[in-house]
Amino acid sequence: MTLAPLDFSPLAWVLLGLAAALVGISKTALPGINTISIAIFAALLPAKASTGALLLLLIVGDVFALISYRREADWRALVRLVPFAAIGLALGAAFLAFAEDNWVRRLIGTILLCLIAVTLWQRFRGRGSAPASSRAAVAGRAGFGALGGFTTMVANAGGPVMSMYFLSARLPVKTFLGTAAWFFAVINLVKLPISIGLGLFTPATLQLDLLLIPCVVVGAFIGRWIAARIRQQAFEWAVIAGTALGALYLLLR
Repeated sequence: MTLAPLDFSPLAWVLLGLAAALVGISKTALPGINTISIAIFAALLPAKASTGALLLLLIVGDVFALISYRREADWRALVRLVPFAAIGLALGAAFLAFAEDNWVRRLIGTILLCLIAVTLWQRFRGRGSAPASSRAAVAGRAGFGALGGFTTMVANAGGPVMSMYFLSARLPVKTFLGTAAWFFAVINLVKLPISIGLGLFTPATLQLDLLLIPCVVVGAFIGRWIAARIRQQAFEWAVIAGTALGALYLLLR
């Protein structure tokens, strides 16, 4: 199966446009819902072309996220996460070069469901419990950072993983979005030359992305409108729902 953008049916173009718009919304308002985009791209494009095409659209979305929330990031959290994410990226690149990814997608989906369960348990347990020890906090950063780097390299699915980490930190909406914006902007730019080396991009991929970029832009502005109006609790539950959707997609794909 080869990628030929001009051969897509009208319905396929509608779905791809929707997927691109959801990338923009996920970057500026609702992290996690871009798992719908991953599913649509995977259904309509060959595996490698799907990963490459979506990465370029994610980078466009990163630009709008940074424009919107560049001053809102928790820099302390970012500095602590990046080294572990780099380790995860390296492992993901090695995996893409040598292994099949179906069973790993299912493993990632299972891990995400476990993370959701832990997050919900912590919320319903109440506020009276003791804070995590510094050693546990470091272990959590290492685990989330490495898993986030690995999943974003293998399946562009790092958003749900990192959303759970930022959610557990109880970040306000804009701080959450700003921290995620800088994290994925750096990670996706690092992924770009690795992905080129793995042969994930073709002229047809670039042609498709040029046609879909306007949809990402529209989605980013819709997301900014949503983020300015959404309440903290609604935002947090939307993140959990998006993460659950991503986990189920990875399990069932």
